[in-house]
Amino acid sequence: MSNVVGYARVSTREQNPQAQEAELRAAGAARVFVDHGESSRIAERPQWGACLDYLRAGDTLVIRALDRVAGTEQMAIELIRDLGRRGIRLRSLTEPFLDVDTSTPMGEAIVGIMAVLAQLRVATIRENTRRGLAHARSQGRVGGRPSVMTPERTAEALRMRADGASVSHIAKVLGVGSSSVSRALLRHEPAPEAEPSLQDATS
Repeated sequence: MSNVVGYARVSTREQNPQAQEAELRAAGAARVFVDHGESSRIAERPQWGACLDYLRAGDTLVIRALDRVAGTEQMAIELIRDLGRRGIRLRSLTEPFLDVDTSTPMGEAIVGIMAVLAQLRVATIRENTRRGLAHARSQGRVGGRPSVMTPERTAEALRMRADGASVSHIAKVLGVGSSSVSRALLRHEPAPEAEPSLQDATS
């Protein structure tokens, strides 16, 4: 006998899952498993594990949205395929495209499309990050964020350092990290004079 089983998750223990539970029960779920304060990026969630153990072939798992059970696209794809292999149908109340039988060619094709889109999204994020870092370097910055050491702070740090102040004291006065001060001072240190070569010394 097939069952309709619901799973709900709230991100913090202060949140109330009753609205999710009510939606799932209205969708036919006779039993609802609920996790409180568990991230969807963590596979080992107490009630999620219990839900997966409870499900049997022919059952339908009902969720409000895919992000309730999977925190990344890859997790979602693996979950859909795993449920399909077990003969369990996945139904999302807000994502109708998920209500497919993944054991059929059409269902597997949809999962494949999701996998391609997930890989494309990751590749796009990486490319955008690479371009952002390249632009930052062209502007004289290392990394994607502007340095906290503005020209004014750098000038003050150089003045205090010339007066004998320590790096930690300068950082405290300027309200920045010691590592930021050290990097700024290092960038403005005068280049060491080249030692005379043996040829220069004998000429």
